[in-house]
Parts: sequence; structure tokens; C-alpha cells
Amino acid sequence: MPSYTLERLLTTGSNKIVAGVDEVGRGAWAGPVSVCAVVTDFSDPPEGLTDSKMLAPGRREAMVSVLESWVVGFGHGEASVEEIDTLGMTEALRRAARRALEALPVKPDVVILDGKHDYLGAPWAVRCEIKGDLNCVSVAAASVLAKVRRDLFMATLDDVYGFAENAGYPSPAHQAALAEHGPGEHHRLSWSYLDDLPKWRHLKRHRDPAVGEGQLSLGF
Repeated sequence: MPSYTLERLLTTGSNKIVAGVDEVGRGAWAGPVSVCAVVTDFSDPPEGLTDSKMLAPGRREAMVSVLESWVVGFGHGEASVEEIDTLGMTEALRRAARRALEALPVKPDVVILDGKHDYLGAPWAVRCEIKGDLNCVSVAAASVLAKVRRDLFMATLDDVYGFAENAGYPSPAHQAALAEHGPGEHHRLSWSYLDDLPKWRHLKRHRDPAVGEGQLSLGF
């Protein structure tokens, strides 16, 4: 279960407020990349809180209202499909994370990013933590809030791609629908899945490498 070990370690000297940050949608073929930032008061977390990927969808959704009333503050940020295609995933993540942090009611002194890549950068003081969503309370809370918010948004889209089930991520049904219908308005046209769809390959966008910061690994 996640703990406050890292958060307490980072609240030293002038560092008083720590925000946990997690993203969802990095490896999807469609939809925005979404980021949530969470600040807690180090009180006991809701029972069962853990990495969102460890929770069943119904459990995640039920936990949202509890988390929102428990945390000191939370903020959401997104980067659109257009931003992802134009700027690359690194810059899209940076923008989404900054939007999430700027939406917080308090400004954090330190930010814990889940994973090993600092896609946020200056002026934020950043600590990257592999499996932060499993080990850190604030990051675990951010992972649940980010995942549920994005999944619910993807489920509202009127589509033939099964977004309500796959949230825009790769799946056999998603790929079959793409092969038949081609990408829709919510698909990322710079993604390599188009290389495997000869009928629609001509729609692929080739981003100017001079724009943005390049694309991160699609691991998630």
C-alpha cells in the first residue's frame, strides 16, 4: 500500500507542500493525455487507495468522490490530440502537467512525478519516482482521479472504435475498427499505428522535429 515516506522526506527546510502528479493516456492511440496533481495534509488515506491500475473500474469510480473531499486540493490538466501531434508527447505532457499544477488551490514546493522521466522541468522542483503511483499516497490519489476523469470523457465520445471499453488504447477491436473506418477526429495522426493500416497510411502526420521536445517512450 502507498505511504507518505517520500512525501515526508521531501518536506524539509523551506519545502512545506508536496504535490503528487500522475498522467494517463500516454500510450493511447486516441484522446488527450491527462494529468492530475494532488496535495494532501498527510492524514490517513481512504481505505484501499493504490495505483489506479490495481483497482477495478467500479472501485476507482466509487473512490473519486471520497478522494476529492479528502485531499487538500487537486487539479486536472490536459493536452489535446492536436497538441500531441504538433508538439510531441514530451511537450504535451509538460503542458498538461503545468495546467494541473496551476489548477491547484495551493502552490507546491516540490512535485513528485510518477516514472523516471522529468517531463515537467523548471521552474518546478521535481522528484521522479518509479512506481510512485504504487508507493506514494499523493501520486496514487492523482492516478485514480486522472484515470477516472479521462475514462469517463472517452466513454462520452460517439464512435465506432469502442472508446467506452478501450479509452483510446490499443486493442484488437480498436485496430479492426481503424482498418475499416480509418482514424476519426479524436485519433493521434502522428502515431505509428497508421503504419500498419495501408488504406489509411497517407493520413499520417509527420511532426517537424524542430517543434516540441520529441516523443517519450509509450510505456505505461
